[in-house]
Amino acid sequence: MPPGQSAAAPPRDEASAAVPVAELDPLSADARSADERYQHRLGERLRAIRRAQGLRLQDVEINTNGQFKAVVVGSYERGDRAVAAHRLASLAGFYGVPVTEVLPDEDVATTGARENGLRLAVDRLRATEGTTETAPLLRLVQHVQWLRGDYNGRVLSLRGDDLRTVAFALDVHPDGLGAWLGERGLLVP
Repeated sequence: MPPGQSAAAPPRDEASAAVPVAELDPLSADARSADERYQHRLGERLRAIRRAQGLRLQDVEINTNGQFKAVVVGSYERGDRAVAAHRLASLAGFYGVPVTEVLPDEDVATTGARENGLRLAVDRLRATEGTTETAPLLRLVQHVQWLRGDYNGRVLSLRGDDLRTVAFALDVHPDGLGAWLGERGLLVP
């Protein structure tokens, strides 16, 4: 046996060493790519929820007594780091939202389903309680939350049917509802 070569490792062929792993197993590259896209969308949802609550990454770390480090949450939000299910549940609990609100919709990437809806800032709407202009909207939001069992109190996604009902109740044309809500600071980006 030549010096420097062990019996357990056969000699390496220079040509086989240059072949990327993706070429040897093309499915692994596709699976990795799908996972990366999902992690990116999950991160976008986490960032949107945090920002909707007016929190900085440092605020998350401080308010969780260091349970969630700012740098780690930032890496989750960028999609650079996968988040374990129990950590995701804990983070969603800290934000006061159901885990299902954090998980990205599978059809977002292909159909743009979220683009057809609006995200309403429920806490800002509640602050207008007693205002005749927004009273019908507040009643409808409370009803939709009851129907969905979604009482996170901060953000409510309004879907197509919800939007038509809200527009009717507010006597606003459905095409102008987003602008009407935006002018009153009731939308979450």
